[in-house]
Amino acid sequence: MLVSKLRQLPKLHQTLITVISAFMVLLILWPSSENNGHPDRKFEIGKLYPLDIDLDTTQLRPMSEDDKPAVPALIWKEHTVQSGESLAVVFDRVGLSPGTLYRLVNADKGTKTLTNLRPGDKLKFGFDEDNELIQLTQPQSTTDTLVVTKTADGYYSDIISKKVDTQLNFAQAVITSSFWNAADKAGLTANQIMEIAGIFGWDIDFALDIRAGDNFSVLFEERLIEGEPIGRGNIIAATFTNLGQTFTAIRSEDGKYYDQEGRAMRKAFLRSPINFRYVSSNFNPRRLHPVTGRVRPHRGTDYVAPVGTPIWAAGDGVVMKSGYNKFNGNYVFIRHSSTYITKYLHMTKRSVNTGQRVKQGQTVGTLGGTGRVTGPHLHYEFLVNGVHKNPRTVKLPQAQSLKGKEKARFKQYANERMAQLNQFSQFIADNSPLLNNRS
Repeated sequence: MLVSKLRQLPKLHQTLITVISAFMVLLILWPSSENNGHPDRKFEIGKLYPLDIDLDTTQLRPMSEDDKPAVPALIWKEHTVQSGESLAVVFDRVGLSPGTLYRLVNADKGTKTLTNLRPGDKLKFGFDEDNELIQLTQPQSTTDTLVVTKTADGYYSDIISKKVDTQLNFAQAVITSSFWNAADKAGLTANQIMEIAGIFGWDIDFALDIRAGDNFSVLFEERLIEGEPIGRGNIIAATFTNLGQTFTAIRSEDGKYYDQEGRAMRKAFLRSPINFRYVSSNFNPRRLHPVTGRVRPHRGTDYVAPVGTPIWAAGDGVVMKSGYNKFNGNYVFIRHSSTYITKYLHMTKRSVNTGQRVKQGQTVGTLGGTGRVTGPHLHYEFLVNGVHKNPRTVKLPQAQSLKGKEKARFKQYANERMAQLNQFSQFIADNSPLLNNRS
């Protein structure tokens, strides 16, 4: 139909139409510039093909520091909180409006903590070139810093924590005057000194048994941030030689201390139930009574300390009697088992009642001078099967020790820790002309 109509046209028109049609076909079939290099290439789906890309072009290189857009540096102001200053006062002093204070404090839980400022707290305010608060920081501990940052949606807070590294440190000393002086000269802190006394306190009376020539070695954790010490950690292992006998303690994973055989350092009873200054009267079966002048056995130990000093239960048990009479004054008797009883006399006041169950170290009363006494003190008695024993020398029953597989694992661990302690000790011996700190 179309062909017959074309034939009816004049000859010139037919020629023009034919030329134009042929030219359009050539345009359609002419290869594009994208495939000029590979006119015969055919691509299959799922197959990898190399790309003709110049890898040296700068368009594919990561941005260098010079290429990155410059971020304006903040202008910082620092303020140390003074006594009586609130956050509102601080904001006013650094030039911030009440509106900014309101938006920041009510942003989230972290920003609300800023209202609990204390004297000495340090705040740093970061402003942009338009004097707008962009960031606020507050160190909250040696490791954690509160950081408040402004975004397009308002302020938000975050805690930035520095990594804490732990390494082992070592101290040792020979005692010439007192344990405290020797430990202090060896570089131990007051807390560490008290902790050592607590670890070995069931075997050694640190008030009365320490002698010149006693010595100790301690392996402990040192905590660091960015290489700078920030404090001491746990005591890992320690030895203490007292009166020729050496005691060893190693810290287990549960935080308790055992000797190398897995026996608990903690005993079922405290050696002394009070933090005393001195002993005014020891256990003595033939002592002359200071009031009556007659020979009367002194079946306990008298500890002298300031009036009101807490008196502790020597072990777990049940209060047999909490009462008062003219001889004992305020007194407490505790039954620890069918075998052991402890007695505490002449207290200012009692803190437990008859029938009450108590734990080792629990305060049962305070030191005083009630009853028949010549001065304030604690009279302490220790009975085994109804027989009075010297509290300072009686062999104390052991607390629960390790057994079975747990004991075997601990012994291997303990040997490793003791080897470390001995290596430190040997290193000091080989490299220091003064082997020990003497005090």
